Amino acid sequence: MKGGAGFTDPAPLFCGEAPAVPVRGAGMTDTAPDRLSTNPDSPHFDEALLSRGVGIRFKGTERHDVEEYCLSEGWIRVALGKKVDRRGRPLTLKLSGEVEAWIERPADGEAVPADGEGLAQGEAATDANTPV
Repeated sequence: MKGGAGFTDPAPLFCGEAPAVPVRGAGMTDTAPDRLSTNPDSPHFDEALLSRGVGIRFKGTERHDVEEYCLSEGWIRVALGKKVDRRGRPLTLKLSGEVEAWIERPADGEAVPADGEGLAQGEAATDANTPV
């Protein structure tokens, strides 16, 4: 038996169902993927999606310090202060609870809703000619 103990070639690992990451070359969707990471070495890293901004609500509170999340398994990873491992990556804690994710900005070429739909809480729709 090759590989010992009945192991076969490893299949790609997904948490829950296959992630909703858009296919390269296809139109970007406004649904957040099931799992996303800010670490470029992770298979769940998507620079195009992260540049649009991803909002995370964990246990009813909006969080801005999330390193990685999984919607189907209900967890997030957050940095543990300024502590780093021997390779310089931040040490993280895995917190379990209710997780919600959304895309903050539309993809290039998509129309922005005029009535303010799709804006984060507390944001107001502004016109290009209106002074801020």
